[in-house]
Amino acid sequence: MSDTLSAPQRSRMRSFFATALKFWTGKTRLRAWGLTIVVLVFVAAQIATAVGINAWNRLFFDALEKRDVAAVWATIAWLPLLIAVSALTLSALVISRMLLQMRWREDLTRRIAGWWIADQRYYRMQFTAREQSAPEYRIAEDVRLSVEPLVEFAIGLISAAVTAATFATILWHVAGSAHFVLGGADIVIPSYMAIAAILYAIIASLAAYFAGRPLVGRISAKNEAEAQFRAEMTRLRENAESIALIRGDADERTSVGENYGRVVAAWLGVIRQQGVIALVLNTNGALFPIVPLLLIAPKYLSGEVTLGAVMQVVAAFSAVQAALIWFVDNFVRLAEWFASVARVDELQEALEALDVGTIMEGETQISLGESEDGAIHIENLSIAHSNGRVVIADASVVIELGEKVLIVGESGSGKSTLIRALAGLWPWGSGRIEVPRGKSIAFVPQKPYLPMGSFRTVLLYPQADLPVPDDVVVAAMKRCGLAYMAKRLDDEDRWDQILSGGERQRVAFTRLLIQKPDIVIMDEATSALDEDSQNSLLGLFEGDLAHATVISVGHRVGLEEFHDRKITLEKRLAGAHLSSRRLGKSLWRLFRSRNSANDDAA
Repeated sequence: MSDTLSAPQRSRMRSFFATALKFWTGKTRLRAWGLTIVVLVFVAAQIATAVGINAWNRLFFDALEKRDVAAVWATIAWLPLLIAVSALTLSALVISRMLLQMRWREDLTRRIAGWWIADQRYYRMQFTAREQSAPEYRIAEDVRLSVEPLVEFAIGLISAAVTAATFATILWHVAGSAHFVLGGADIVIPSYMAIAAILYAIIASLAAYFAGRPLVGRISAKNEAEAQFRAEMTRLRENAESIALIRGDADERTSVGENYGRVVAAWLGVIRQQGVIALVLNTNGALFPIVPLLLIAPKYLSGEVTLGAVMQVVAAFSAVQAALIWFVDNFVRLAEWFASVARVDELQEALEALDVGTIMEGETQISLGESEDGAIHIENLSIAHSNGRVVIADASVVIELGEKVLIVGESGSGKSTLIRALAGLWPWGSGRIEVPRGKSIAFVPQKPYLPMGSFRTVLLYPQADLPVPDDVVVAAMKRCGLAYMAKRLDDEDRWDQILSGGERQRVAFTRLLIQKPDIVIMDEATSALDEDSQNSLLGLFEGDLAHATVISVGHRVGLEEFHDRKITLEKRLAGAHLSSRRLGKSLWRLFRSRNSANDDAA
C-alpha cells in the first residue's frame, strides 16, 4: 500500500472525497445523515449483543465446570433471546448498510454521469482525453466499487475500534496481570492479555503491509486491462457487419488475443502478489486461536481462573485480535477499492481538464451568438484540432434565411468539423458563429441515432413526447419511403440493428418532415441512398420544407441541383480556404424530383 502514501495518490483520495462527500453536504444531506445514524445505532447494538454472548460463554462454561445442571439450563434459557437479538441486529445492519451504499452510489453516479453528459463532454473527451478508455465502465462499475466497499470499511473500522476497546476492558478485568520471577525479581505485567493482543495485531498488520504494498498498482493495471478488453469487444460487436464483409476475422482474432494477453499478464501480477499476502494471512489464521490459549493456560493450571473465565478470555482475545487486525483481513479489498477510486478520479481529472482547457482558451475559443436578421453569420472563423493544428482558416460567410447551401471539399478539408462547430460541439479555434434567434435547428448526421423504444419513438426523437397524430406520422413515412413500416409504428425493437443505412437516413428525413425545423444542417445525409431516393428526399426542400435554411455537406453527383449556393473548402497547409459561388437549377431535375415526390405520396 505504499502507493497510497505518495503525493499524487493522496491527491487522488482528496479529489475523490471532495466529490463523494457532497452526499452529506448537498441536497441529499438529510437522507445521508439519517441513514448514517441508523447504521451507527445498529453497529452499537451488534457490539452490545457480542458482549452479551461473551458473558454468556463464561456463565455457561462455569456451570459446566461445576456440573450444576440447574445453572446450565438457566443459562441455556437465555440463548434463544441472545440469538434472536443478534440475528435481528445483524439483519437490520445489513439492510441499513445496503441502503446507505445504494443511495450514496446513486448520488455520486448522478454527479459524475451528469458532469460527463452535460455540454457534450462525452463527445469532446474523445478528442482531448483519448487515454480515458471506457468512461462508461468507470461510471457504471468503478463508482460502485469505490462506494460500496467504503461503507463496509467505515462500518468495519468503527466496529473494530469500539470492539477492541470493549473487549480489551474485559481482558483487563478477567485475565488480570501476569506474575513470574526472572533473576530473583518478581515481575508483574498488568493486563498482559490486552498488551499481547495489541502487539500481535501490530506484528500481523506490518507483515501484511510489507507483503502487499505493490498490490494497488497491479490491481489498477488489471482493471485498466479489463476495461480495454471490454472496449475492444464492444468495438468488434458495433462494427460486426463491416468486419465480416471484408473478412477481417483473422485480424480481429489476433487483436482480441493480444488484448486478452494483456489482461492475463495483469492478472498474473495480481495473483503473484496475492500469493505472498495469502502466506501471511494463512500463517496468522493458524496462530490466531492458539496464542490466547497458550497465554491463559498457566493461570488455569494454577487455579487462578475458571474454565468459564478461560473461554471468556479466549473469546475476548479473539475479538480484540479480529478488531486490531482489521487492516490485515481487508488488505486485498482495500487495494481493489483504491484502484477503483483512482480510476474514478482519473475520469474526474479528465473532465476538469476539459473544462479548464475550454475556460483558458478565452478569446481563442469559437464564440457562439444569435443573429437578429434570420441569417447565419460566420465571421473570421478559424477551426483547429484540439492539438492546435488549423483545419479551416479565417472563413467568413453569410447564409440567408431559406437559402440552401452545399459544402464540398476534398477529404480532410474540414467539412464535418465545420458542421460540428455550427452545432456548438467544437470550441477549438477562433472567430464567431451566429444563428438566428428563436429558430429551431435540426442536425442530420450520416448515420442517424436510433433510440431504444417503439418505432414511433424513433421517428419523433428527440421529442418523443410530442403529441403528433398518427395520420401525420404515417403520411410523413409514406413521403419518405417508409410506408411499409406503418404497421410497426408501436412495435419496440432494436431498430439500430434492424434498419439498414438507407432506412436510417429515411428515418432522419421523416423526422424533418414531422418536426419542420427552421434550419437543417446535414452531413452526408443521403450517402446510403440510391440517386432516385436521394432526389425524392431532397425534393422536400422544394416543397414541404421550402422554408428551411439548409446547410449540407456532400459530394455525390446531383446534389448541386437542390442547392442555391456551393461553398468549397480548398485544403491548404495553413488551413482550408473557403470560397463561395451561386448555383443555377436544372428545370428538368426539378421536374423529375417533384414527380418522384408525387409518386411516393401516392
